[in-house]
Amino acid sequence: MKKNPLTIFRNVPVTSDIIQSCYNNLSATDEKVRALEKDGQIIRLKRGLYVVNKEVSGRDIDICLCANHIYGPSYVSLQWALRWYGLIPEQVFTVTSITTKRSRTFENKLGNFDYHQVNKDYYPIGIKLIEENDVCSQIATPEKALCDTIIYDSYVPSNSTSGLYRYLEEDMRFDIDVLPDFNCHIIEQCAANGIKQNIFNNLLKIIKR
Repeated sequence: MKKNPLTIFRNVPVTSDIIQSCYNNLSATDEKVRALEKDGQIIRLKRGLYVVNKEVSGRDIDICLCANHIYGPSYVSLQWALRWYGLIPEQVFTVTSITTKRSRTFENKLGNFDYHQVNKDYYPIGIKLIEENDVCSQIATPEKALCDTIIYDSYVPSNSTSGLYRYLEEDMRFDIDVLPDFNCHIIEQCAANGIKQNIFNNLLKIIKR
């Protein structure tokens, strides 16, 4: 039985041009890509970008890696990352990311992907690589994911540490017990960028007390 040429891409997102290169013997390679999508062998992430279905590749699709590829530069963060770390109890159904480009939303068969814009100085703080499903992807550290969430929540109390503590514990239902293990340097770097500086300083006070 002839091996499906799509298996060489494993679970890494690829462009339609790269997929077409596997079928150079055909005259209408663009139609072949549409046929592969209709047959369910590939899944469209956005226009011109696909990932091979698990049934074909034999590998689990990695949501983080897909999010990194759909719109970049970007890293997974905010509520999705906090849930991935087990820091908040609620299920998160939208994959949330941070980018230096303008904010965008994408929807495909894997779900919804939201991207939130930050400035270029703030962006590179607290990003790490994780390895899952035999691929590496970019995600915020727990500290940066919390800072990103605070930035995009307009209801975070800014005047007192007690108000911020209640917000974390009651509104976010954040796992307060992990705060003593947080890397304060990451939060200090975020505060130095001047975005919600007072809140980040209050967060540091909560961590250090």
